[in-house]
Amino acid sequence: MNGTSILFYVSGRKMVCLKTVCGLFAAILLLGFTPPAQAELKIDITKGNIDPLPVAVTNFKGDPGEAERIGRDISAVISSDLEGSGLFRPIDPNAFIQTPVSLQVRPRFGDWRVINAQAMVQGNVQLLDDGRLKVEFRLWDVYAETQMAGLVYHTSPKSWRRIAHIIADEIYKRLTGEEGYFDTRIVYIAESGPQNKRIRRLAIMDQDGANHRFLTDGSYTVLTPRFSPTAQEITYMSYIDPYNPRVYIFNIDTGQQELLGDFPGMTFAPRFSPDGNSVIMSLSTSGNSEIYTMDIRTRKVRRLTKNPAIDTSPSYSPDGSMIVFNSDRGGSQQLYVMDGDGKNARRISHGKGRYATPVWSPRGDLIAYTKMLGGEFYIGVMHPDGSGERQLAKGFLVEAPTWAPNGRVLSYWSKAKSDEKGGGGETRLHVVDLTGYNDRILVTPLDASDPAWSPLIP
Repeated sequence: MNGTSILFYVSGRKMVCLKTVCGLFAAILLLGFTPPAQAELKIDITKGNIDPLPVAVTNFKGDPGEAERIGRDISAVISSDLEGSGLFRPIDPNAFIQTPVSLQVRPRFGDWRVINAQAMVQGNVQLLDDGRLKVEFRLWDVYAETQMAGLVYHTSPKSWRRIAHIIADEIYKRLTGEEGYFDTRIVYIAESGPQNKRIRRLAIMDQDGANHRFLTDGSYTVLTPRFSPTAQEITYMSYIDPYNPRVYIFNIDTGQQELLGDFPGMTFAPRFSPDGNSVIMSLSTSGNSEIYTMDIRTRKVRRLTKNPAIDTSPSYSPDGSMIVFNSDRGGSQQLYVMDGDGKNARRISHGKGRYATPVWSPRGDLIAYTKMLGGEFYIGVMHPDGSGERQLAKGFLVEAPTWAPNGRVLSYWSKAKSDEKGGGGETRLHVVDLTGYNDRILVTPLDASDPAWSPLIP
């Protein structure tokens, strides 16, 4: 794909060509952008039990017909994204006083303060003669009566939903100071059939559940999918029979898959390195599980741990200098970190219970994990030195956290109890933020487990 340069304008002055993008945009321009220092609205997303910010998302105005419909759909997706984050409360459009038509001149801020809107989003949609879609949006601070952000996008009409996610990301970033996570995907294992004979397929969807599709047909079992840093490839495990685990790389764009390795014994949880050039995993031979890396290009395998205990579930720090894993080398299943070359392993978990499935935050400041204590399971986080441990979710079975790319939201899966007749036992995907207060189920067509969150889509 060819890149397109982007010129940014601040206070009416052309500044510099900042970066290049591929495919999706033909142009992105700032519209009368107010410098961040002048903004008054800001949300602390790490504050517990936060009151959602009231925000008014108006229907994006478009000419009658397709543009008008796309405008309504874009507004609906933006509202859903913001509400799903737990940080924003979209106001019922029936309460709006000012019409989208009159908004084209300038907001009447008093009309928005009356309905308690602290931020307001407006936009326009236009179908151009060349077949492209032009989408414009503005974000307003209602009480300061200033524009906080404004952008124009040119893209294909088929990409309207992604544009909505990108706009929601911009709003999230502008109001929280953190990167958004709405323009992302989640890959997971879709499960069906009786509990003793489950069919497991690889599936992918947008982070809000839209654009769902199956990547494999269920003719073979798939486990533990994980994204590459480019968001275009997935590594996962598969069993052609109970004794022959294989690790594959699957290209999302082409649908092609490549066999990375055919390993004897047991293989666990392959995961890409931060640079995408290697895969780290656990291999078990003769009853001993150790951590290995494999260079994707040369297929060279290197052993990192050498211990009679079980070492498994490795995850790199964002810069690749450290690895977190779980091990029972101290007598019970606990979390350890070591250098990227396998040296200097040290225990970081010291609470009661057993710990598993650690995964390093994309920001590098936290490690998420599964904890088992007193017959219950927990999803928790701690700092890389083991301090600040806290639990975000608990249940009969909750497991396998995965981070959104902004490092402030996680997904995990849960399993309900089965009844005496073997019924129940549903598996569901959840999304929870770092406060632990905003925990919601992510709806999927079938039972779902083992989610993995993509980086932001290129």
